[in-house]
Amino acid sequence: MTDGKQVILGKFERMALLSDFYGDLLTERQQEVIRFYYEQDLSLGEIAEHLNITRQAVHDILKRAERALEHYEEKLRLLDSFLKEKGASDPQEGR
Repeated sequence: MTDGKQVILGKFERMALLSDFYGDLLTERQQEVIRFYYEQDLSLGEIAEHLNITRQAVHDILKRAERALEHYEEKLRLLDSFLKEKGASDPQEGR
């Protein structure tokens, strides 16, 4: 936290939350890759093996999905609003 209300997230936490908010806007394949990588903590190689595609294809899908999620957040600001509301409504969280 920087000002008592702003919540700073790591990349994994941010992507998981963005996926919760905007995941349905991604393709099924992008949703799968995001879920495997961020929720199940699989490596690119493990995902590639599971989906029977190359590691490079997994990387490309993951990066496209991340950019899409960030783009949706830039336009709609649902995560930002959620975090501001959560920070303002629950100052005791984490204690």
